[in-house]
Amino acid sequence: MSPERPRAAMILAAGRGERLRPLTDTLPKPLLEVHGEPLILRHVRALARAGITDITINLAWLGEKIRERLGDGRHHGVILRYSEETPRALETGGGIFRALPGLKPGPFAVINGDIYCDYPLGNLAIAAAADAHLVLVPNPPHHPHGDFGLKDGLALAAAARRYTFAGIGVYRVGFFDGCVDGAFPLRPLLLRCMATGRCTAELYAGKWEDVGTSERLAALNAEPGVQ
Repeated sequence: MSPERPRAAMILAAGRGERLRPLTDTLPKPLLEVHGEPLILRHVRALARAGITDITINLAWLGEKIRERLGDGRHHGVILRYSEETPRALETGGGIFRALPGLKPGPFAVINGDIYCDYPLGNLAIAAAADAHLVLVPNPPHHPHGDFGLKDGLALAAAARRYTFAGIGVYRVGFFDGCVDGAFPLRPLLLRCMATGRCTAELYAGKWEDVGTSERLAALNAEPGVQ
């Protein structure tokens, strides 16, 4: 069977952004701008260009500002819905799980709201035999040991050479089997999926940055080729 393309997407936008304080004391991290455009708006537009127009955004810290900035999405050619996480964020796994009703039947894409990346989202797809597909990137200086290995198109929990998870992936609803509503990380589910050989991956060598500190944000804005 041919790989399936995601029918919907989720942008993760609930985090506090502690390392970006004081910038994130009054502004949620995904609304930080690179050359005048908020990171999350860049994702919305990239998804629209890829033909993925059904998008869920999870909200926690200063989430009302994201809702005010993006609205219902109609001005960007998409349909936006919001998944509330109060009184606190549910971590990556818990956040996606709570939003599943709006992402079914899948498969669906998930993108971290605080990354800058020129990966062509129209290329995202998942094999029929996989429950998750990850985009990996070469390890940046601040994460030299990486996250996962890659061999013959499969993501590996243990490998001599490891790459960094880009925060871009495609998942099936079944990936979350057995989960219950609440805060939990994504990594244990990924490791479970890798153990069964149902987690595929690809390596992307283009532009990618985890905008996790004010220094990285400033450096990104200083790059003349970045738009």
